[in-house]
Amino acid sequence: MSSDASVLYDAPGPKARVRHNIYSVVVAIAIAAVLWFVYRGFADKGQFTAEKWKPFLDGEVWQTYLLPGLRGTIVAAVLSIVFALVIGMVFGVARLSDHRSVRVVAGVLVEFARAIPVLVMMIFLFAFFAQKQVFPSDQLALAAVVIALTVYNGSVIAEIVRSGIRSLPKGQSEAATALGLRKGQLMRIILLPQAITAMLPAIVSQMVVALKDSALGYQITYQEIVRQGQQLGAAQQNTVPSLIVIAIIMIALNWALSVFATWLERRLRSSRRRGRTVVAADSVLTDAAPGLDLAAAK
Repeated sequence: MSSDASVLYDAPGPKARVRHNIYSVVVAIAIAAVLWFVYRGFADKGQFTAEKWKPFLDGEVWQTYLLPGLRGTIVAAVLSIVFALVIGMVFGVARLSDHRSVRVVAGVLVEFARAIPVLVMMIFLFAFFAQKQVFPSDQLALAAVVIALTVYNGSVIAEIVRSGIRSLPKGQSEAATALGLRKGQLMRIILLPQAITAMLPAIVSQMVVALKDSALGYQITYQEIVRQGQQLGAAQQNTVPSLIVIAIIMIALNWALSVFATWLERRLRSSRRRGRTVVAADSVLTDAAPGLDLAAAK
């Protein structure tokens, strides 16, 4: 077997590599042609002239359109992410309960919440809250957006939590049970700290989804960044530059969230490597046997 061979697939031969290179060049040319066609179409409409970009140098434009929209997006995303994490943790653990009734109820609620489209849920909640006057009129859209995003993303995080805990070795649970830990102590001290570190990339991906889905609030008149960008484009007749600026802002927000998550994951893993789990083990033994003197035992 040659060094270029792979255990996953057959390495392409010389003719296959030539075909792949030709396909790559053709696809690249096709993409470039489409982008050029789109660019020329907008350029012919004058969307890329300096006059169209001039409003973004005006502070009043930012204060009137972009900053309020950015604030609305961040508020809705932060609230929904925090609530979704709490709900996801609760229902994720509930789906692992020893009581069958708890597992069934939690499973039905999670599957039901995952099945409903977020936009449909937002529209329904907005109409329901308006009819029942549950929230003040100026908070109806925010409440509908936050609750809809919380319900959907919380159900997805619940599944992430459940799969993350189940992926841990069963020997840890058996050892903790042998030490006399209760189910709550096992989950809180042993399983969840490890599972959260392993689940962090998936949880961050769901946070990014919540941040992007907050843009759906424009359908129920919520003042978020996409809606404000559309209004700016309509007012200044620069729709394409406005959407490009909005896209850059959203990319920056998602990138910042990903960077924070990477830093947090690295910090959690380094903390575990520094031996903090030894301290946790001491606390486990103390919780399991309150009368045990660890210093004397050592």
